[in-house]
Amino acid sequence: TSRLEITLTEEHLNKGGVAHGGIHMMLLDSALGSALVASLKVEEWCATAQLSTSFLAAARPGERLVAEGRVVRRGKHVAHLAGEVKVGERLVASATGTWAIWSSRPPSLSKD
Repeated sequence: TSRLEITLTEEHLNKGGVAHGGIHMMLLDSALGSALVASLKVEEWCATAQLSTSFLAAARPGERLVAEGRVVRRGKHVAHLAGEVKVGERLVASATGTWAIWSSRPPSLSKD
């Protein structure tokens, strides 16, 4: 399980004055990915392959968003994860996602 938190400021808002959906997605992608990274061997790498997000309630400036992610199932090359963003006990967003796993650094990420 992984947990990330952020307090909303004016920079995080859409023109409607509530948290932009991209903030929720960034928190969820990071929380879910961090949960998977915690289970990887040192030489393994991973990347988000798919992230499906549901926006359930608005979050306003000054509110503290708390994102939690967890591994639902992990295989050798693919992992399935899930998570939520809450303000206190209020659920504001949820997500499920699929991550690709490599046994070593993928060639597409080489520094050459």
